Amino acid sequence: MRKQKVAMLSVYSNSFLVVLKLITGILMMSVSVISEAIHSMIDLVAAVIANYSVRKSGKPADEDHQYGHGKYENYAGVIEAILIFFAALIIMYESITKFFNHSPVEFLWAGIIIMGISVVVNTFVSRKLYKVGVEEDSMALMADGLHLKTDVYTSLGVFVGLILINLTNWTILDPIVAIFVALMIVKAAYNLTMEAQKGLVDEKLPDDEVAKVKKVLEEHRILYVGFHELRTRKSGSDRFIDVHIVVRYNITMNEANKVSDHLAGDIEKCLPNCHVTVKLEPCESEKCEVANRKGFIRIDE
Repeated sequence: MRKQKVAMLSVYSNSFLVVLKLITGILMMSVSVISEAIHSMIDLVAAVIANYSVRKSGKPADEDHQYGHGKYENYAGVIEAILIFFAALIIMYESITKFFNHSPVEFLWAGIIIMGISVVVNTFVSRKLYKVGVEEDSMALMADGLHLKTDVYTSLGVFVGLILINLTNWTILDPIVAIFVALMIVKAAYNLTMEAQKGLVDEKLPDDEVAKVKKVLEEHRILYVGFHELRTRKSGSDRFIDVHIVVRYNITMNEANKVSDHLAGDIEKCLPNCHVTVKLEPCESEKCEVANRKGFIRIDE
C-alpha cells in the first residue's frame, strides 16, 4: 500500500538522522545539536506510530469496529503531539541549564555538515509525506509530514546558529538556538493537537465539503419534498453523512429506495471515502399536495 511505504520512508530517514545527530552532539558537547537529536528521536517514535496507525486504519470494518478503523489515525496525531510537547520540555530544561553554565562547543564544522544533511533529508521526506497524506486523506501521514517540516526549520536554525558561533565564538548562542528549537516544537505540537482532535470529537466536515453535499441535494430536489437533520463527521480518512429525506406520501417503496440510492450515490461521487446513510420519511402534511405539483418544498430551514 502506498501509505505504508511512505510511512516506512519516515522511519528509515529518522533512524539515520538520530544516529548522526546524537553522535555528533555528544562529540561537540552542543546542547542545540543534542536537542535536534532528541527531536529526531521523537520524530522516529512518531513515524513508528504513524506507520502502525496507517496499517490499522486501512483495515475494513469488522464486527467490533463497524464504522471502520479510521480513528486510529486521529489517535496517532494526538499521541505525536504529546511526544512533541515532551521533547520540547526536555530541550528547554537542558538549554536553560547550559545558558547559565557556559561550556565550549567542539567540532563545529561536523555539526554544520550534519545539520545541513538533516535539512535536505527532512525537506524531501516531509514533502513526500504531506503530499501522499493529502492525496490519500491520511491524518497520520499529514501529521508526520508537518512534524518533519518543523524539524527542517529547527535544523536550519541550528545550522545557522553553529555558523554564527564559528564566526563570533559566542558559545551562548548554542543554548539560545536550542530554546528557539523548543518553541518551534511547541507551536507544531499545538497545531497538530488542534487538527487531530477534530476527528475524535466528531466535528462536522469542513464548510466547503458540507456545501458540496447540499449542492447535490439541491440539484435533485425534484425527486423529494425536502431534507433535514443533515449530519456529518469524519473518522480518519472516512467521511460519514446522515440525512433525512422526506418523500411524497403517495410514492411506492421501490420508488423511494431509488431516490435514496440515487442521492447517496451522487454524494459519494463528490467526496472521497464517503459513507452516506439516507433515512426516508413520508410527508404527512398539506405541503405534500403542493409537492405533488411542484416537486419540492424546503423543510430544513
